[in-house]
Amino acid sequence: MDSAAVMSQLGTSPTGLTNRVVDDRLVQHGPNEIAREKRVSPLKRLISILSNPLSILLIVLAIITAVTGGGPGVYLILLMVVLGSALRFFQEQRSDNAAAELQKMVTTTATVVRNGDTKEVALKDIVPGDMVSLSAGDMVPADVRLVTAKDLFVSQAALTGESLPAEKNVDVVDASQTDTLTMPNLCFLGTNVETGSATAVVVQTGKETYFGSLASSIVGHREMTSFDKGINNFTWLMIKLMLVMAPAVFLINGLMRHNWMDAFLFGLAVAVGLTPEMLPMIVTVNMSKGAVDMSRKKVIVKRLNAIQNFGAMDVLCTDKTGTITQGRVELEKHVNLLGNEDGHILDMGFLNSYYQTGLKNLMDVA
Repeated sequence: MDSAAVMSQLGTSPTGLTNRVVDDRLVQHGPNEIAREKRVSPLKRLISILSNPLSILLIVLAIITAVTGGGPGVYLILLMVVLGSALRFFQEQRSDNAAAELQKMVTTTATVVRNGDTKEVALKDIVPGDMVSLSAGDMVPADVRLVTAKDLFVSQAALTGESLPAEKNVDVVDASQTDTLTMPNLCFLGTNVETGSATAVVVQTGKETYFGSLASSIVGHREMTSFDKGINNFTWLMIKLMLVMAPAVFLINGLMRHNWMDAFLFGLAVAVGLTPEMLPMIVTVNMSKGAVDMSRKKVIVKRLNAIQNFGAMDVLCTDKTGTITQGRVELEKHVNLLGNEDGHILDMGFLNSYYQTGLKNLMDVA
């Protein structure tokens, strides 16, 4: 359908929505935010740390040792568990707080027409039916249907992986014959305007957008790190070893000395002795040192267990534009075919770039 029919269906007009309608739709559709991982509460984080299989094993052994009158050994085991867990808790909590502060510093707005007035509105406050203005450099604030467009090119790399910008217009197309992402009259959340300008009506927001549905499918599905798997395997190995050694020592000692109580206590002592009480503390200290070293390089490590995965990487792939490179071209000199500097060449290049109506590239900007 054409843009007028879309606007009519959404109950809006070129002058935008009223504040009352915006408030109602914000309640109905929720904020224009995609699914994100919720911050872990301090109590839940502490429980997660203490539920580490190796920590549980040590706590169980400490209880058994205390019941059988183990003396100072109980305090040593518990001290190692408490120190290791506390160090990891404070390191992860500090990193989580730092990441949250960084996120608060990044505020994104969009140009919206409401009650006939053009204003800047926080991205999360945009609702279906809002009229938005787009220009070069803007991020598309939601899934929108174009109403007007002039020389509009949009980068959809985040959704399609296509490096070249896609040309957009207001032409009506047959939706049944065209893939949604390739429809020229639609722009999507997560894309950004390379060149041109446009006005559009918001169709979907937040989790209902195409990008939001992708984000919802991956949030919360976190696989165990290789470190977690290694600790679990080691813990089960120790448990199996204790289940074999402790009963064997108990039987042999009992049969030889005929004092089954002493044999039982000796078997428990063997089980405790097989467990490396210092291991959780040593592992946490080493990972914390890695996290501190990375923080000096302005890298925030939210999960200490990820340190091991990071160190085991062979190849790291990253987006270089804006990080390794600046994503811009600088004009150093202007020469003719003979390699000599020529002002006429610069004039012609400037005029070509200035009056160009298509997609401007980095050479035109320079």
